[in-house]
Amino acid sequence: MNWLRGSIRRVQQQAQSALSFTFMAAASVETAQDLAAAKPRTLPLRARLYITAMFLAACYCLTQAFEVWKPELTVRFVLFVAVALASSGMKVRPPGVTGNISVNYVFTLLGLLEFQLAETIILAALGAAAQTVWRSRKNRCLHLLFNVSCIVVTVWAAAFTLKLPLFETWKEGPLLRLTLAGSVYFVVNTLLVSVIIALAERASIRNIWREFYNWLFSYYLLGVSLAEMVHLSMAQLGWTFAAALLPILYLIFRSYRLYFSKLQQEKSHAESMASLHVRTIEALAMAIEAKDECTHEHLRRVQIYSLAVANHLGLDEEQMQALQAASILHDIGKLAVPDYIISKPGKLTPEEFEKMKVHTVVGAAILEQVGFPYAVPPIVRSHHERWDGTGYPDGLRGEQIPIGARILTAVDCLDALATDRQYRRALPLDEAMGYIAGLAGKQFDPRVVEVLKEHYLEFEAATRSAPLRETKIDKKLVISRGNAPAAGFEKDSETANAQPVTPETFIGSIASARQEVQTILEITHDLSASLRLEETLSIVAERLRLLVPFDCIAVYIREGDVLIPKYANGDNSRVFASLAIPVGQGLSGWVVENDKPIINGNPSVEPGYLDDPRKFSLLGAALSVPLGEGAEALSGALTLYRAERDSYTRDHLRVLLAVTPKISRAIEASQRLQHAEFQANTDALTSLPNARGLYLHLENELERAKTQVERFALLVCDLDGFKSINDRFGHLTGNELLKRVALILQNNCRDADYVARMGGDEFVLVFSGARQDELDSRIENLDRLIRRACRDLCDQEHVGLSVGVACYPEHGSGPETLLSYADSEMYRVKRTRKNTDQSLKLVKVG
Repeated sequence: MNWLRGSIRRVQQQAQSALSFTFMAAASVETAQDLAAAKPRTLPLRARLYITAMFLAACYCLTQAFEVWKPELTVRFVLFVAVALASSGMKVRPPGVTGNISVNYVFTLLGLLEFQLAETIILAALGAAAQTVWRSRKNRCLHLLFNVSCIVVTVWAAAFTLKLPLFETWKEGPLLRLTLAGSVYFVVNTLLVSVIIALAERASIRNIWREFYNWLFSYYLLGVSLAEMVHLSMAQLGWTFAAALLPILYLIFRSYRLYFSKLQQEKSHAESMASLHVRTIEALAMAIEAKDECTHEHLRRVQIYSLAVANHLGLDEEQMQALQAASILHDIGKLAVPDYIISKPGKLTPEEFEKMKVHTVVGAAILEQVGFPYAVPPIVRSHHERWDGTGYPDGLRGEQIPIGARILTAVDCLDALATDRQYRRALPLDEAMGYIAGLAGKQFDPRVVEVLKEHYLEFEAATRSAPLRETKIDKKLVISRGNAPAAGFEKDSETANAQPVTPETFIGSIASARQEVQTILEITHDLSASLRLEETLSIVAERLRLLVPFDCIAVYIREGDVLIPKYANGDNSRVFASLAIPVGQGLSGWVVENDKPIINGNPSVEPGYLDDPRKFSLLGAALSVPLGEGAEALSGALTLYRAERDSYTRDHLRVLLAVTPKISRAIEASQRLQHAEFQANTDALTSLPNARGLYLHLENELERAKTQVERFALLVCDLDGFKSINDRFGHLTGNELLKRVALILQNNCRDADYVARMGGDEFVLVFSGARQDELDSRIENLDRLIRRACRDLCDQEHVGLSVGVACYPEHGSGPETLLSYADSEMYRVKRTRKNTDQSLKLVKVG
């Protein structure tokens, strides 16, 4: 919500500057802007040149005044200077600004009547300097220079006006000349200050000076009247009466303080309300982001594009502010739309579209409660209206649609086309712009489209470089107007292409119904007889093709937060078989998360299916249903893909939903069987195949070897000295050693090799196509690694590896003969190693 903070900050700064410089100008002191005082180095060059020109003008005025001055230091002049300096300390600080104002300008006006021009300039300059440095933390030389120069020029202009031969024949002439001089004093002083502010802030001189006039002109006239009254009183009572002016000025000073205190309270209240608006909009924007994940980036782009178009169309400041807020909050009404509709990666049904249309009215109703100072709700309500009057919710046409809504709808559509959506891939920006241009005068305002066509590349470059009151929102209202959304409705090819009922079509419908019933019965029978998952899913694919056409079928089963394809067959089946779809993403992920089917979805949105955005899918439609109904612990999706777009009907969906519970139960039964088989064939300690699994593998390996005329080697391995590990260190240490040995054997085998645990400390390895020299090096390496593992675990090499080798077909042609031969060889090696170790011990003892 940086835009709102920035807007509030700019308004505050402008108001502060206007108040500060206005009142400072009225007091004829401290007329340089606060920015110049606080950061003079940041002033633009033209502002510095202007200050230099002001100084030169002040020097000229001083020369003119002091050429005719006859110095005469009188007690009256000293008293006036003292009173002026004292009144300079009567400063008040306007709310939120660093400058201050004083009431000593009355003595400057009085000095024009009582003293020579040079003395009045001295009086005013001393007062300005005193106010600038008195209790000021920013005594900048540039600040003081501009203040004194400004007051010198102002006093000179007022004195020149006062001496003009005007109203001489009028009795009230002196008062009228003083009034005119006071007006000139006001105009010159405020105009000089307006110019420096405008140069520093790149603002309009006219607008700044108008603020001065609105705030200060009446105070100047009051000062003129007060100066004239004191002048007449001094003529009657003597010049010492000037001291009596101090209580009156003190009363004005106190009035100012009370007034600004009240102003500060009102300003604080306004700031708190502005802060409340900021927090409200931030909360609403966060709610949108929580509702729709694509919103954050979408809102940023729409905001930049919308404001750029509005600037080219010449919208005023209030319209720009309204559009800026609406570009962020235009989809806030989606809070009333169910999540599964917003994130649905496919076309909406008519019922879902009716629910989606509500977001325009709900969004406007929500924002009405915020109380924006500009017309945001009408833009939000109308941002789906169309130029030709076929939009929703009100069917507005042409210029009836707010200009902000016309800009927003075109920009919103352009960004939606150029970014990925759940139901389709993004279009290239040029193609998206061409689509928008083709709808000018139909869906979009032609002027808005023309600006987008001319500058959309500039706008795109800019995007890349760059408390809610409780209210009851009716979420059940129905919008009767509106065309189909850009994604379209789910199409039913049967109803869309409905033909008149004839005897032929009637007979065909009966035959189709009988075939459907027969096929469903066959699927039920086949599934009840099937046990293995691959066989089950293959039967499903074969039988379903008779009822629901497809070019590719995929069955996804949920494992954690990911969908794993357990079966894929047909066109692009290899690609689908390699996917791992996060739950909630893509077409199938959305079906599983929301437990709702999708008809005629876009296959290309499956995550990972088309990694290259330049490629296009040959598949144009998908029918996906959730799995799990009728099963206890199964979650997944059965998805059918087809090349023709919108080729699935509600009848297809009905048939698929009818057989889904049976398919779910069959898949769950097959999974349980696989799990039971895995547990039966797996060693619990090492997770290696056990003896039963080894025999099954050997049978398959022998069949393969006989068919392909290949040889393989079977290695029976035993850990020498393992019993001593259990005796000395305990069975827990022995079990840990067995786990490490199993890991070593697995890590040092090829993918085609096989490792199993026969039981105890015996392991079996099956090597395909291994040569004798290769076997020797492998056995030696395994022995070394196992000895090292034992040394790391027990600090000594207590065990070694004895290996017996049997090769097919040299040493047998069946599992039993091969295992028997290898086992005999293993014991022979064990005895040989034992005798060798005893001989070494005798040699050492001898």
